[in-house]
Amino acid sequence: MDKPLMNAAAERAVLSGVCSYGAESYLEIEDLVETETFVLEENQLIFKCLEKVLSTQDEIDIASILSAANELSLGDTLNNKKSMDHLRAVYNFPIKLQNVKQHAIKIRKLQIGRVIQAKATSIHNEISKINGDETVSEIIGVAENPIFELSSSLGSSESIKPTFLGESVEEYLLHLEENPSSIMGVPSGYPRYDAAIGGGFRRKCVDLVAARPKVGKSMFGDNVGLHIAGELEIPVLMLDTEMSLEDHLNRVLANLSGVEINEISTGKYSQDATKKERVYAAAEHLKGMPYKYVSIAGSPFEQTLSIMRRWILQEVGFDENGRTNNCLIIYDYLKLMSADSLSNLQEFQALGFQITSLHNFCVEYDCPCLSFVQLNRDGITRESTDVVSGSDRLIWLCTSFSIFKNKSDEEIAEDGPEVGNKKLVPIVARHGPALEDGDYINMSMSGSIAQIAENVTRNELKKGGSKQKDDGFIVNEDDDDNEEIPFETAD
Repeated sequence: MDKPLMNAAAERAVLSGVCSYGAESYLEIEDLVETETFVLEENQLIFKCLEKVLSTQDEIDIASILSAANELSLGDTLNNKKSMDHLRAVYNFPIKLQNVKQHAIKIRKLQIGRVIQAKATSIHNEISKINGDETVSEIIGVAENPIFELSSSLGSSESIKPTFLGESVEEYLLHLEENPSSIMGVPSGYPRYDAAIGGGFRRKCVDLVAARPKVGKSMFGDNVGLHIAGELEIPVLMLDTEMSLEDHLNRVLANLSGVEINEISTGKYSQDATKKERVYAAAEHLKGMPYKYVSIAGSPFEQTLSIMRRWILQEVGFDENGRTNNCLIIYDYLKLMSADSLSNLQEFQALGFQITSLHNFCVEYDCPCLSFVQLNRDGITRESTDVVSGSDRLIWLCTSFSIFKNKSDEEIAEDGPEVGNKKLVPIVARHGPALEDGDYINMSMSGSIAQIAENVTRNELKKGGSKQKDDGFIVNEDDDDNEEIPFETAD
């Protein structure tokens, strides 16, 4: 067996520093060391006693250490000649206050090394159990997940330290001045939606869109992905739980070419030279996009997190300051992946676990996520936060919650069919105003070519009216900049 990674002299120096300088020294290193940071059993015992003493007083002496040992039921362990000689040697070891922390850092690093050794042994044991029925991703995950979990826990533990709120405010202002932006997050391609949720898809955030089956949430996701990857050239990862790669290709090529999905999926486009040219032009455009797709149907959620992590590390990368480059993860959609997902959990608990994991991932890797979820039947007629299974947990952790749904016949008649057959309703948003009760964004979906366009809101129609120009654009007459918003008629 390999000798444990340790430095007896550094351990003694740290303990001596706490003995000599009490709370003044301990407060400098308490976020670095714990009982397990020390290897020698005698040092672990002394550290426990020192922590006990410092919970009630600021200074240390041998009598207080012995008293603490008795209170911790460790008196018998310490009360022998060998242990007392070791305690006195530690207590009398010369150390300067300014040197204590560097020794604490050293033994902390050695502790991390020991943990990695243990992880490596565990990985070796688990790898020995594989039988060849596993996927390559599952096999890689055996080695990858424990290491990334360790990295995450170490990173978070090192960053959790109170600081003065205004300590780096000037640096923050300088960063804002040197990096001006008209929008806080990655723009979706739908300006009214971006404004309602607080400026696009923000880092460290999960924006949630709920819809009934077959309404078009996947098509909505692809439209967002094509805008961000195709127009802005920002990497997008599409994680899909239902549709195949071919389904996505048919839709995306239809969206980019204007040739109907059915003609593409059946190959009929090739019988028309103009359509064939448009489809191949769309294909060439698609090949240059940083738009990645992966089917996660039936995959354990932990495996999905591994896929996301590898994409960030290998495809997205980091800037010169170590910050994740701009990107977007699209998760379509939150649901139970298999019967095993239940494993003594209710559906709302499983969904809560998923969005908690997504949220934590986005915080850790400083990236945004657009995710979808199914509306329950109440969502057909109501528009509120309680129309989703497990709504409490989902709403707690998402940054914005919106509903995408079909417009009723009455709404189409009132608004006019030219402004759209769907509606997008931002219900709540942490960083934005959402929309007023009863208001919604009119959306025009042309399902045959997989295009969804944003039009005026219901309240904009009421306040200022709208008109349709000859070129097929809906214009809000009150808009000062006369912004043009394209629309497609419903199928």
